[in-house]
Amino acid sequence: MVKRTIVVDITKCNGCYNCVLACKDEFWDNDWLPYSVAQPRHGHMWIRLLYRERGNHPHVRVTYMPMMCQHCENPACMKIAPDAVYKRPDGIVIIDPVKARGRKDLINACPYGNIFWNEEKNVPQKCTMCAHLLDQGWKEPRCVQACPTGALIFGDLDDPKSEVFKLVASRKAEPYKPELGTKPSVYYIGLHRYTKELLAGSIALKDTDEVAVGAKVTLVNKKAGEKIETKTNEFGLFEFDNLELGEYTLTVEYPGYKPATIDITLTKSIYIGYIFLEKA
Repeated sequence: MVKRTIVVDITKCNGCYNCVLACKDEFWDNDWLPYSVAQPRHGHMWIRLLYRERGNHPHVRVTYMPMMCQHCENPACMKIAPDAVYKRPDGIVIIDPVKARGRKDLINACPYGNIFWNEEKNVPQKCTMCAHLLDQGWKEPRCVQACPTGALIFGDLDDPKSEVFKLVASRKAEPYKPELGTKPSVYYIGLHRYTKELLAGSIALKDTDEVAVGAKVTLVNKKAGEKIETKTNEFGLFEFDNLELGEYTLTVEYPGYKPATIDITLTKSIYIGYIFLEKA
């Protein structure tokens, strides 16, 4: 069996929108029956870029996260309209453009918000993973083909030799919002950049006003008791990522200087500024 899967590497996405344009080029004003009728020129984003900024000036991290139909193993949309939505043997979920006419309720069925309403055609629509092209022998959907950074990886999850199998098996790639129980067939690398928080800061020496390169920085989660360590870079900067909100204790150590300890309540991603160390 073949199980079509897309792995999205968030760490490689730079927000160029090539995938969005390729999707629009393929589906706008084009009927691809029996999988889809023409996408309208405006209003539909069958693949869209979710955007998030973390931190604050002068340390800001920007994340783009491509989002399309997750082609779930347990699709919520198919539960609402089993007569109009079906899943192919290769795992691609299709909204039948004929049987789904008038089913505007389907746009609210997707917990990921990936179904759109075509007012002119009176039908709900979404990403088909370019099923019409795959059936013609294409190796990948248009969005994957158009990605210049390799952020979109397409393959067969049932093939142990495929890249997507290796990425999912190694747990480098994970589903978005698995708690929904839909079992998505789209996986993400670097998902924490969109779902978790970061804490950053800079360390300097009070007597010389120089940055502290290689200072040891320890962060302890007060509730969980978990401890993580890092060192400042050549600019005296440190960063902790993939954090939960909560209470933390930050400790800085540097040879010849007094340790500094700060309690931090992390309510969002933040750059805390400079911590100045005093001579021992």
